[in-house]
Parts: sequence; C-alpha cells; structure tokens
Amino acid sequence: KLAGSHESEQVTPFLKETAKNALHVHVIPSIVNELHRHLKENADLDAIKVFSENLRKVLLSSPFGAKIVLGVDPGLRTGCKLALLDKSGAYISSTVLQIHGDHAHENAIRLFGEVLKQVKIEAIAVGNGTGGREAEAFIRKVVKELNHETPVLLVNESGASVYSASDIAREEFPDLDITIRGAISIARRLQDPLAELVKIDPKSIGVGQYQHDVNQNNLKKSLHETVESCVNSVGIDVNTASESLLQYISGIGPALAKNIVQYRKEHGLFQEREELLKVPKFSTKGFEQAAGFLRIKGGKVFLDETGIHPERYHAIRDMAHELGLIPKQLSGENAKQLEVLRPKWTQLIGDYTFDDIIRDLNKPGRDPRNPFKVFQFREDI
Repeated sequence: KLAGSHESEQVTPFLKETAKNALHVHVIPSIVNELHRHLKENADLDAIKVFSENLRKVLLSSPFGAKIVLGVDPGLRTGCKLALLDKSGAYISSTVLQIHGDHAHENAIRLFGEVLKQVKIEAIAVGNGTGGREAEAFIRKVVKELNHETPVLLVNESGASVYSASDIAREEFPDLDITIRGAISIARRLQDPLAELVKIDPKSIGVGQYQHDVNQNNLKKSLHETVESCVNSVGIDVNTASESLLQYISGIGPALAKNIVQYRKEHGLFQEREELLKVPKFSTKGFEQAAGFLRIKGGKVFLDETGIHPERYHAIRDMAHELGLIPKQLSGENAKQLEVLRPKWTQLIGDYTFDDIIRDLNKPGRDPRNPFKVFQFREDI
C-alpha cells in the first residue's frame, strides 16, 4: 500500500538501520558471548583435567616406607630446623642446625655424630625450598665424613608451610614451633607422600596451572575425587591412618573418621575388620563400602591384611578347604594353587572377582605405587 509512497522512502532506511543495530548491538554480541562461554568451559575442563592428572602422580609417588627419618626444613639466616620421626611418623625430638658460620661444620659433626650413634636414621629428608640445595650438600658432606651411608634426599616441600600453620598441625603439635612442624611434614612426605599430602588443600601442592581462573566448584569436585580415588586405590592401615586420611575412604566422612581415631585411642589397636562395627555411628552399610579399603596388619584374621572384601571371606575359606589348606597358606606364590578350582568358582563369583582374589593373595597388602629409588644430585656441578 505504501510502495512508492513518500512514507515508504522514510520507513525503509529506518528499518534497515534498526536491523543493523539489532545485529550489532544484540545478536552478534550474544553469539560472541556464547562462544566465549563455551571456549572458557572447554578450557576449564582441560586445565582441571591436567591439574587432576598432575595431582594423581604426586599423591601416588613412591613411599620410602615405615623407616626412621630426619626431616630438615632449610634456612640460611635462622638455621635449619631438624625433626626426628620414628617408623610410624611420630615426632621424637627437634633441634636447630646452622650451616653457615665459623663453627658450623664442627657443630654439625658433633651433632650428627651423637645422633647417629644413638638412633639408626635410615634417611635424611631435606626440603627443596630456599637454601635446600646448600643444606643438602652441607649435610651430605658431614654424613660422609662420619662414614655413614645414610642417604640425604631432597623432598618437594610445596604446601608444607600451609600444613604447619593449619588447624590440623596445631591440633597435632600444639606446643611446637611452626617451622618444626614444617620439618615434620617434610620427613613424613618422604615416608608416605599420600598420607601427608591429604592434610593440605590440593591447590597448595603446586602442580596446577590457571587454578584461580577456572570454575572453582568444578575444580574442587575434581580434585576431591582424585584424592579419594588415590587413597582408595592404595588402601590404608586403619591402625595408623590419621583422620585426614580416613575421611577419604569410601563410606567414611570427617565425623566417622574422628570416631574411628577416638575409638582407637580408647580401646587400642583394631584386631579385625569386624571390630569397626563397634565404632559409634559406623553402620553396616558404611562397613560394606569401606571394609575393602581398610587394612589390619598382624591382626587376628590374615585376610584383613589384603584388599579382599569380608563378604568374600567365606568363598576363600571354602576354596582353601577344598585344597585341604587354611587361607593363610594361600598367600604369596601358593595363591596359584587356586587355579585348579577356576572352572567351578568363576561360575559362582565371576572371572574378575576370582582374578582379584588371586592377585591380592599373591601380594597381601600390596601397594600399587612404584618402589622407592634413592637418587642424588651430582656433586661436581
């Protein structure tokens, strides 16, 4: 109706301008924002995945084991803080060692000479922070002069200061100086990295990039799942594990972990897995979830040392009975004797369960982490 009229000549440019403004002001920015959001989400997922993989490698690094270790928190001006720990990671004593000064070498010779006579230290763990290489070289020289073969090892101390100032450390060592707590953490990291690193926020371990830029909820969830997966894949000794470690076991949370530690203090060490049901608020459902990941070494039941779940104990006892043996006689190389029973028992419990049972009996209490290898830096560089 308006075609060719004066009104259409006015309306057409207006509509074109309106469409152009709508495109540039609303449509294109909306599409760009949506694309940016998708790219950011993908970048977040990749960054979180890398962080989780790095965290897994650190948590599952080789443990030195239950051995007496001297932890050293290096310091140039205030001196190195030394903390001696027993095989279970319990604190024994501490002191300060100066590595610079007129009589530093003589004092160190005297100190280490006396300590090494009284205690068989199996390793000296030196933090790799400021002054770490100097402290390591100094202590190694002193130990060498004393004709001892004690290895001196550098240990990654990322996050040790975070632990030493945390509520967990204050509760564990209320009377110790913060730097001594740091030396204790360094020594424990050598003994068992997983047990010590679960005490601090994964973001403080220093293995992730862009950790402050990614979606924090997704990051927290992924890192928690990674820690949980690592703890459960290794399994823990219920008689030595801390609250921090216990709470990551499937079916056990912070409150129940506290109850387990409290029960252990009041009633002594657990002798069998079934005893866990006496712990306040430990339900049968929780026991079903947790039992396979909790180990009891040297207890009443040999199978409690393995990763085999109690619900399979009757099957193993029946298999052992068919062979005229008891379960303990199936440990180590003897586990292969069960192969003759495979056709019958795989039908009853399945191939995967049967293979898992043989693997666990072959290496009771096996640790999936690689064996520890002592390494040293070259001294001529």
